[in-house]
Amino acid sequence: MSTESPVGTPSPAAGPAKIRLRHLQQAKAQGRPFAMLTAYDQFAAQAFEAAGVEVLLVGDSVGTTVLGHSSTTATTHQDMLTFTGAVARSVSRPLVVADLAFGTYEAGPTDALRHGVELVRAGAEVVKLEGGAEVAAQVQALVQAGIPVFGHLGFTPQSVNSLSGHRVQGREEAAAQKLVDDALALQRAGAAAIVLELVPAAVARAVTAALDVPTIGIGAGPECDGQVLVWQDMAGLSGFHGRFVKAFADLRTDLQQAAEQYRAEVGARSYPGPEHSFE
Repeated sequence: MSTESPVGTPSPAAGPAKIRLRHLQQAKAQGRPFAMLTAYDQFAAQAFEAAGVEVLLVGDSVGTTVLGHSSTTATTHQDMLTFTGAVARSVSRPLVVADLAFGTYEAGPTDALRHGVELVRAGAEVVKLEGGAEVAAQVQALVQAGIPVFGHLGFTPQSVNSLSGHRVQGREEAAAQKLVDDALALQRAGAAAIVLELVPAAVARAVTAALDVPTIGIGAGPECDGQVLVWQDMAGLSGFHGRFVKAFADLRTDLQQAAEQYRAEVGARSYPGPEHSFE
């Protein structure tokens, strides 16, 4: 008897369900939004799995959220292999998606396929890349090789320099139509879902309606089929308060207060106490 259950329902007692692409497709068809969060390490990934989050994204945002870089363009393929492996080894139920790093797919399908294969070997179940019709050949090559692909449209962080910073995309009529056209091109190439980042809600709604595959929004309004946030933003650790971010906790304050208390108790010699010491 299968232990798999649809998106949005509890895992059966017999064992954890495994989220598959078909579950995301079912969620879209039934109008049930699903959640995706970034994850880069064992403990965060396991916490999000326990919370029922359906999709974990090992994003190239690891470069800016963990490694201290100022842009995701500094994230390397080796970084992605390392952190993808850490997450994939730590969970069993969520669908694990990993970004293709800047410079690993732009040259063409052969480059994309080689790096995509290496991400799958590291544990990715889906790879994600940025761009529209111009990367359709890369998407098609990956899909034909048996590697599922998520697209990424709107604000594409790897193109931050050519986009003149973090700006909402698709506000003008022509730009909005291009988003729809690019999304359809990615779908025709075989993309299984498309992330829409920093896109007006009305445009995201139009893209979502035009597609058979799910959309996943970040700063794209409430009518995408799923939503994604960088987990450090979601949990109030990063201190980033962009308009589209809701902090569901205040981990930055909690962590600072814990460290302050630890330092104070060490300084007062109240920690470690007898209960923390050995005879």
